[in-house]
Amino acid sequence: MTDFLLELLSEEIPARMQAKARVDLERLFTEQLAAAGLKAGAITVYSTPRRLALIAKDLPAQTEAVSEEAKGPPEAAPDQAIDGFCRKNGVTRDQLEVRDVKGRPTYFAVINKPGRDTRDVLAEAVPAIIRAFPWPKSMRWGDASLSTESLRWVRPLCGIVAILGDDLVECSIDGIKSGYETVGHRFHHSVRPEPVEGQLAKGASTSSARTEVGKITIGGAHDYAEKLRACHVIVDHEERQNIIRDGASKAASDAGLELVEDEGLVIENAGLTEWPVPLLGSFDPAFLDVPEEVIQLTARVNQKYFVCKYPPNAQHGEGDRAQRGGGAPPSAVPAATSPSLRDREEKLAPYFVCTANIAASDGGKAIIAGNEKVLAARLSDAKFFWDLDQKTSLEDHAKKLSNIVFHEKLGTVADKVERVAKLAEWLASLEGTGLLRANPEQTERAARLCKADLVTEMVGEFPELQGLMGGYYAEKQGLPVEVSDAIRDHYKPVGQGDDVPTDPVTVWVSLADKLDTLFSFYMIGEYPTGSKDPFALRRAALGAIRIILDNNIRMVVGAWCNFAGKNLKLEESYTPNPRNLILKFLIERLKVQQKDAGVRHDIIDAAYPMMGLGDLVLLVRGTQALQAFVETTDGVNLLAGYKRASNILKKEGGTSAPAEAGAHLPTSDPDATVRDGPLPAQGNNALSYTPEKAEKALIDALDAAQPQVTAAIEAEQFEAAMTALAALREPIDRFFEDVTVNDDDPAKREARLALLARFRNAVHQVADFSKIEG
Repeated sequence: MTDFLLELLSEEIPARMQAKARVDLERLFTEQLAAAGLKAGAITVYSTPRRLALIAKDLPAQTEAVSEEAKGPPEAAPDQAIDGFCRKNGVTRDQLEVRDVKGRPTYFAVINKPGRDTRDVLAEAVPAIIRAFPWPKSMRWGDASLSTESLRWVRPLCGIVAILGDDLVECSIDGIKSGYETVGHRFHHSVRPEPVEGQLAKGASTSSARTEVGKITIGGAHDYAEKLRACHVIVDHEERQNIIRDGASKAASDAGLELVEDEGLVIENAGLTEWPVPLLGSFDPAFLDVPEEVIQLTARVNQKYFVCKYPPNAQHGEGDRAQRGGGAPPSAVPAATSPSLRDREEKLAPYFVCTANIAASDGGKAIIAGNEKVLAARLSDAKFFWDLDQKTSLEDHAKKLSNIVFHEKLGTVADKVERVAKLAEWLASLEGTGLLRANPEQTERAARLCKADLVTEMVGEFPELQGLMGGYYAEKQGLPVEVSDAIRDHYKPVGQGDDVPTDPVTVWVSLADKLDTLFSFYMIGEYPTGSKDPFALRRAALGAIRIILDNNIRMVVGAWCNFAGKNLKLEESYTPNPRNLILKFLIERLKVQQKDAGVRHDIIDAAYPMMGLGDLVLLVRGTQALQAFVETTDGVNLLAGYKRASNILKKEGGTSAPAEAGAHLPTSDPDATVRDGPLPAQGNNALSYTPEKAEKALIDALDAAQPQVTAAIEAEQFEAAMTALAALREPIDRFFEDVTVNDDDPAKREARLALLARFRNAVHQVADFSKIEG
């Protein structure tokens, strides 16, 4: 068994592509091995900004010899058929075998394939992997790029290292030949490192790791990682992530600060460096007047910096600066002395951690100074935008929304704001059980200003801050806190893990914004289809559902659809009344949302009829009670009895009993009807015959259960309704065991079919059990 090393050296691979590239490399390599009948004991994949590497353990020296058989034409077949069979399988006629197949002599070809050297298999596999590599974006380069058939790679491919054991796997692609040599760190390559105990592979030395400046000779998979480490390349991406994570945290801690954790930034910096060195820098505390989110976004997005915060119960002076560079950072930062300084408890500190890609000889002083200069320029721009935007009121900013097209069929953003404001005010004015009470005037004002920050300089620079900056500007303008909070949070929730608004004004503005989006696009016929959802209607629906459920809002879909329709003035309407379409769409989204809570989709379908005009809170409560019931023994048996009764009624023509909940139910009322004639009553005195004991028990159970179910449903006590239904389980089981439904006596047969219809419709009062699987 032998280990195999493959390294694909290139110019810098974007950090965001490296994780998928590792997965793709392992997948493609495994597929190539499997096609040749090989399998590795274990596969490890690494990535750095300049290379993808794979180590496959325990590969056999050869593939196994295989023998394949192919059945051919009969012995008496024409010569053309026999010769064609021979050509297809690469054999001659005298190599064919004749075997008896069902009494007829038939030719068979036996193809013996000897084992192949694994090195030969790999020599073919490596170029195939490179050509098939699915980079999200790739390029051609050099003179060969004039041809569309030339090699494509994420960045120019520079070299290939392919070593099986100690032997080179010779292969080439587009003039790039495999070899033993790779390169070390881009900046450290000309410095011969001192030997470090444990760094070099057994039998290797620092001098043997390098044949010329910048080149490293690799012996095989056994010494690959350590020879690169000796030349300042940590090939293991997870090790680099740990160095960055721990080093950044330590740099902040040594200065008496706390690092604002950001795992995504850890991974990104690991993908940008081969020899990561976290360094602590600082910026002018005057920039802290800018909102923290702006500073964090500037540092993170533009510069890939971590930011720091002060630990709890600490106050700090404006002129604090941690020592950095070669000196040891102080263990604490001096306390504030000026009474004008704001409390910095758990607030952002004027420090950051950058990740260098080099162990600088000056301890990083020059690197820190350069990064501080760049960040200062970025923060100066941010502060300029912050100050400039505040010179114009949100009301004046909002007037510019009329210049931004929301959708060609729905008008401008100003038109949307007008609709949202009217809808939000109407929602806030509603009275009733389960509705949040909010100030309608504040709700309307918040809605009219919620999109105003879209035209500000800050949001133009950082679109991620829309809403948030509007909240800050409203606060600076002196607007009520309810208004500024609603402007800030009206986009929430934007994802599954995002907070759901609970303040009444915010709730109604956020809900109105999402409901208007749904209604408007459905009115013009723009629906999500398959994986396409260009207007994020699924996200809007999920956000609206979470707001409604988390705030227990008892509002029917039809009501706001009718109001929204009055506010939407269209020259052309593709869907005159989209209420039913929207309700169906919300139910589908609700299934997705409730799936994470363990609620089955078929249970939601079954409980849907109890929702009335679209009360999602009522539906979820009913769904939860129904699922809990059908998972009990009583529920399972009652479901079986229901389906048996429904099947019997279906076989009898479907008109022998009403199929929908709320239709005429068979009761002891002699005037009730089924089919086109009189329905025999279910009481002893009304029937033309004496019911059997099990039949009478079911009639009595229905007489007792139906009023209880009706009362429980009206009181929205779904658990009580399920308990009342459970009382029908034993009577229906006994009925099917002891009573013949299709009796020869037409009167008995008719009465018993009506009794089953009554049972089915009693169940339909709670849910449509026909939708439940099982």
